[in-house]
Amino acid sequence: MADYIQDLADELARDTLYGQIELEDEQFWEQVARVLGAASPTLQDAFLTSIRIRLAERRGRAFLDKALAAKRKGAKPPEAPREAEKGGH
Repeated sequence: MADYIQDLADELARDTLYGQIELEDEQFWEQVARVLGAASPTLQDAFLTSIRIRLAERRGRAFLDKALAAKRKGAKPPEAPREAEKGGH
């Protein structure tokens, strides 16, 4: 059952993050999380985990893209956040 819940949550997280673009609301995932929490805290937890992972991956990928672009241009690469600033888990 745990795999099923995680699969549902991850699919909804992916669709929600894409939907935010059309809705022009970068925090829409918070509303979806509240709806889930009212119906299933278990699904809400899995959804929030998927959202955090997907957002973190986006940030990591953006950092990688900037570092590679700087290297190709001979420019100074971006600095990663210091440990105290990174947030998350």
